[in-house]
Amino acid sequence: MNKIQLKDKEFQIYLHYEQIYQSVQRIAAQINRDYEGAETPLFLSILNGAFMFTGDLFKELRINTELSFVKYASYQGMSSSGDVKQLIGLNEDLANRHVIVLEDIVDSGLTIRVISEQIQALNPKSLKIASLLLKPDVYQETIPLDYVGLEIPNDFIIGYGLDYDGLGRNFKDIYQVVE
Repeated sequence: MNKIQLKDKEFQIYLHYEQIYQSVQRIAAQINRDYEGAETPLFLSILNGAFMFTGDLFKELRINTELSFVKYASYQGMSSSGDVKQLIGLNEDLANRHVIVLEDIVDSGLTIRVISEQIQALNPKSLKIASLLLKPDVYQETIPLDYVGLEIPNDFIIGYGLDYDGLGRNFKDIYQVVE
């Protein structure tokens, strides 16, 4: 499908799954190199958006891993509310653990800052951030992103876990809104 309609918005194809998956494979290869022979890292996948990225990434990891999910929300419709809410919390002890946060997309960086602050307070051995997508034109934080799949412009996108009011997460390709 080259175009899809969700509610009042039309979206057109932006990134094909093959390009997305190549980025996921590249991130996995970097993580495999960085953690070869290291203590088992704990991956924290940020729901809902990162579930597809997490699933594909884990198929490519060749190291021992542990996985947990946390849920944060800051978006309403097509824009950030400016308020990050933790909806499902962390159950694991992070003290002296290697932690890798898995995010679908980083735009302003507000969610990453809140998550990073909360994790750092739990004394991990290390904290790294992996994001499939980054919008560098609107990123306002100084927190380094250790693994980035693709840099994209500040367009509203859906698919591959990303949504518009809960819709569109199921598409394997990524679509951008048609203005």
